[in-house]
Amino acid sequence: MSSFNSDEGLLREKLLNLLAQEAYRYGSFTLASGKKSSHYVNCKPVTLSGFGLSITSQLFLQYVDSQAVAVAGLTLGADPLVSGVAMAAAQSGRSLDALIVRKEAKGHGTGACLEGPLPASGSLITVLEDVVTTGGSSLRAVEQLRSSGYLVNRVITIVDREEGGDELMKQSGLELISIYKLNEVAERARSF
Repeated sequence: MSSFNSDEGLLREKLLNLLAQEAYRYGSFTLASGKKSSHYVNCKPVTLSGFGLSITSQLFLQYVDSQAVAVAGLTLGADPLVSGVAMAAAQSGRSLDALIVRKEAKGHGTGACLEGPLPASGSLITVLEDVVTTGGSSLRAVEQLRSSGYLVNRVITIVDREEGGDELMKQSGLELISIYKLNEVAERARSF
Protein backbone atom coordinates (compact mmCIF):
# COMPACT_ATOMS: atom_id res chain seq x y z
CA MET A 1 0.00 0.00 0.00
CA SER A 2 1.38 3.44 -0.85
CA SER A 3 1.73 6.25 1.62
CA PHE A 4 -0.54 9.28 1.42
CA ASN A 5 0.89 12.09 -0.73
CA SER A 6 -0.31 15.43 -2.05
CA ASP A 7 -1.28 13.99 -5.46
CA GLU A 8 -3.43 11.40 -3.72
CA GLY A 9 -4.98 14.14 -1.59
CA LEU A 10 -5.89 16.15 -4.69
CA LEU A 11 -7.39 13.09 -6.40
CA ARG A 12 -9.39 12.23 -3.25
CA GLU A 13 -10.82 15.78 -3.12
CA LYS A 14 -11.81 15.74 -6.80
CA LEU A 15 -13.44 12.33 -6.52
CA LEU A 16 -15.23 13.24 -3.30
CA ASN A 17 -16.74 16.30 -5.01
CA LEU A 18 -17.86 14.19 -7.98
CA LEU A 19 -19.44 11.58 -5.71
CA ALA A 20 -21.21 14.20 -3.62
CA GLN A 21 -22.66 15.88 -6.72
CA GLU A 22 -23.28 12.94 -9.06
CA ALA A 23 -23.60 9.76 -6.97
CA TYR A 24 -25.13 10.64 -3.62
CA ARG A 25 -28.84 11.13 -2.92
CA TYR A 26 -30.74 11.73 0.31
CA GLY A 27 -34.29 10.42 0.60
CA SER A 28 -36.01 7.07 1.14
CA PHE A 29 -34.37 4.09 -0.58
CA THR A 30 -34.34 0.28 -0.53
CA LEU A 31 -30.80 -1.03 -0.98
CA ALA A 32 -29.67 -4.18 -2.80
CA SER A 33 -29.30 -5.78 0.64
CA GLY A 34 -33.03 -5.17 1.23
CA LYS A 35 -32.33 -2.62 3.95
CA LYS A 36 -34.07 0.76 4.01
CA SER A 37 -31.85 3.83 4.05
CA SER A 38 -31.99 7.61 3.86
CA HIS A 39 -28.68 7.59 1.96
CA TYR A 40 -28.17 6.26 -1.56
CA VAL A 41 -24.88 6.10 -3.45
CA ASN A 42 -24.86 5.08 -7.11
CA CYS A 43 -21.26 5.41 -8.29
CA LYS A 44 -22.01 4.56 -11.93
CA PRO A 45 -22.56 8.18 -13.07
CA VAL A 46 -19.01 8.82 -11.80
CA THR A 47 -17.25 5.59 -12.81
CA LEU A 48 -18.81 5.59 -16.26
CA SER A 49 -17.55 9.11 -16.97
CA GLY A 50 -14.04 9.40 -18.38
CA PHE A 51 -12.86 11.90 -15.78
CA GLY A 52 -14.44 10.07 -12.84
CA LEU A 53 -13.09 6.69 -13.91
CA SER A 54 -9.63 8.14 -14.43
CA ILE A 55 -9.48 9.55 -10.90
CA THR A 56 -11.01 6.44 -9.33
CA SER A 57 -8.61 4.15 -11.19
CA GLN A 58 -5.55 6.13 -10.16
CA LEU A 59 -6.64 6.04 -6.51
CA PHE A 60 -7.51 2.34 -6.57
CA LEU A 61 -4.24 1.38 -8.25
CA GLN A 62 -2.32 2.74 -5.26
CA TYR A 63 -4.07 0.19 -3.02
CA VAL A 64 -3.98 -2.91 -5.24
CA ASP A 65 -1.76 -5.51 -3.61
CA SER A 66 1.73 -5.19 -5.13
CA GLN A 67 1.81 -8.96 -5.79
CA ALA A 68 -1.62 -9.06 -7.48
CA VAL A 69 -1.64 -10.08 -11.14
CA ALA A 70 -5.26 -9.05 -11.71
CA VAL A 71 -8.15 -7.05 -10.32
CA ALA A 72 -11.65 -8.48 -10.38
CA GLY A 73 -15.18 -7.61 -9.38
CA LEU A 74 -18.79 -8.62 -9.61
CA THR A 75 -20.60 -7.38 -12.69
CA LEU A 76 -22.05 -4.62 -13.13
CA GLY A 77 -20.73 -2.16 -10.58
CA ALA A 78 -17.14 -3.34 -10.84
CA ASP A 79 -17.00 -3.57 -14.65
CA PRO A 80 -15.67 -0.04 -15.25
CA LEU A 81 -13.47 -0.25 -12.14
CA VAL A 82 -11.52 -3.34 -13.16
CA SER A 83 -11.09 -2.06 -16.71
CA GLY A 84 -10.00 1.40 -15.54
CA VAL A 85 -7.51 0.07 -13.00
CA ALA A 86 -6.00 -2.34 -15.53
CA MET A 87 -5.56 0.57 -17.96
CA ALA A 88 -4.10 2.86 -15.28
CA ALA A 89 -1.66 0.06 -14.39
CA ALA A 90 -0.61 -0.35 -18.04
CA GLN A 91 -0.07 3.40 -18.36
CA SER A 92 2.20 3.31 -15.32
CA GLY A 93 4.16 0.32 -16.64
CA ARG A 94 2.61 -2.33 -14.40
CA SER A 95 1.19 -5.57 -15.74
CA LEU A 96 -2.28 -6.06 -14.23
CA ASP A 97 -5.23 -7.73 -15.92
CA ALA A 98 -8.97 -7.27 -15.36
CA LEU A 99 -11.49 -10.00 -14.61
CA ILE A 100 -15.26 -9.72 -14.45
CA VAL A 101 -17.06 -12.11 -12.13
CA ARG A 102 -20.47 -13.11 -13.45
CA LYS A 103 -23.38 -13.34 -11.03
CA GLU A 104 -24.09 -16.77 -12.49
CA ALA A 105 -22.30 -18.97 -15.01
CA LYS A 106 -23.10 -18.45 -18.67
CA GLY A 107 -25.80 -20.80 -19.88
CA HIS A 108 -24.02 -21.32 -23.18
CA GLY A 109 -20.54 -21.63 -24.67
CA THR A 110 -17.98 -22.51 -22.02
CA GLY A 111 -20.32 -21.74 -19.11
CA ALA A 112 -17.67 -19.40 -17.69
CA CYS A 113 -18.12 -17.59 -14.37
CA LEU A 114 -15.07 -15.40 -14.98
CA GLU A 115 -14.38 -13.23 -18.02
CA GLY A 116 -10.99 -11.90 -18.98
CA PRO A 117 -7.44 -13.21 -19.29
CA LEU A 118 -7.35 -15.90 -16.60
CA PRO A 119 -4.11 -16.01 -14.61
CA ALA A 120 -2.42 -19.19 -13.39
CA SER A 121 -4.08 -21.02 -10.53
CA GLY A 122 -2.84 -19.74 -7.18
CA SER A 123 -2.36 -16.17 -8.44
CA LEU A 124 -3.20 -13.25 -6.17
CA ILE A 125 -6.17 -11.08 -7.20
CA THR A 126 -7.51 -7.89 -5.62
CA VAL A 127 -11.30 -7.41 -5.69
CA LEU A 128 -12.77 -3.99 -6.54
CA GLU A 129 -16.21 -2.74 -5.55
CA ASP A 130 -18.09 0.53 -5.94
CA VAL A 131 -20.13 0.49 -2.70
CA VAL A 132 -19.95 -1.90 0.25
CA THR A 133 -22.97 -2.14 2.55
CA THR A 134 -23.13 -5.59 4.15
CA GLY A 135 -20.28 -6.92 2.00
CA GLY A 136 -22.38 -9.65 0.41
CA SER A 137 -21.68 -8.88 -3.24
CA SER A 138 -17.96 -8.43 -2.61
CA LEU A 139 -17.83 -11.74 -0.78
CA ARG A 140 -19.71 -13.40 -3.63
CA ALA A 141 -16.96 -12.29 -6.03
CA VAL A 142 -14.25 -13.40 -3.59
CA GLU A 143 -15.83 -16.83 -3.13
CA GLN A 144 -16.11 -17.35 -6.89
CA LEU A 145 -12.47 -16.40 -7.38
CA ARG A 146 -11.31 -18.60 -4.50
CA SER A 147 -13.33 -21.56 -5.79
CA SER A 148 -11.64 -21.03 -9.16
CA GLY A 149 -8.24 -21.48 -7.51
CA TYR A 150 -7.16 -17.87 -6.90
CA LEU A 151 -5.95 -16.14 -3.77
CA VAL A 152 -7.82 -13.04 -2.59
CA ASN A 153 -6.92 -11.10 0.55
CA ARG A 154 -8.04 -7.55 -0.20
CA VAL A 155 -11.19 -5.73 -1.32
CA ILE A 156 -11.06 -2.06 -2.31
CA THR A 157 -14.24 0.00 -2.40
CA ILE A 158 -15.05 3.58 -3.30
CA VAL A 159 -17.61 3.96 -0.48
CA ASP A 160 -18.11 1.92 2.68
CA ARG A 161 -21.61 2.45 4.06
CA GLU A 162 -20.36 1.02 7.39
CA GLU A 163 -23.22 -1.43 7.75
CA GLY A 164 -21.30 -4.60 8.51
CA GLY A 165 -19.17 -5.03 5.41
CA ASP A 166 -15.86 -4.56 7.19
CA GLU A 167 -16.74 -7.19 9.82
CA LEU A 168 -17.82 -9.70 7.15
CA MET A 169 -14.56 -9.13 5.27
CA LYS A 170 -12.48 -9.70 8.41
CA GLN A 171 -14.39 -12.93 9.16
CA SER A 172 -13.51 -14.09 5.63
CA GLY A 173 -9.82 -13.26 5.99
CA LEU A 174 -10.05 -10.12 3.89
CA GLU A 175 -8.80 -6.57 4.32
CA LEU A 176 -11.32 -3.91 3.27
CA ILE A 177 -9.81 -0.68 2.03
CA SER A 178 -12.33 2.14 1.64
CA ILE A 179 -11.50 5.34 -0.21
CA TYR A 180 -14.42 7.02 1.63
CA LYS A 181 -16.93 6.32 4.35
CA LEU A 182 -20.58 7.18 3.65
CA ASN A 183 -20.54 10.04 6.18
CA GLU A 184 -17.73 11.78 4.23
CA VAL A 185 -19.75 11.71 1.01
CA ALA A 186 -22.97 12.80 2.76
CA GLU A 187 -21.18 15.65 4.53
CA ARG A 188 -19.63 16.89 1.30
CA ALA A 189 -23.01 16.69 -0.46
CA ARG A 190 -24.52 18.91 2.23
CA SER A 191 -21.84 21.52 1.55
CA PHE A 192 -23.04 22.12 -2.02
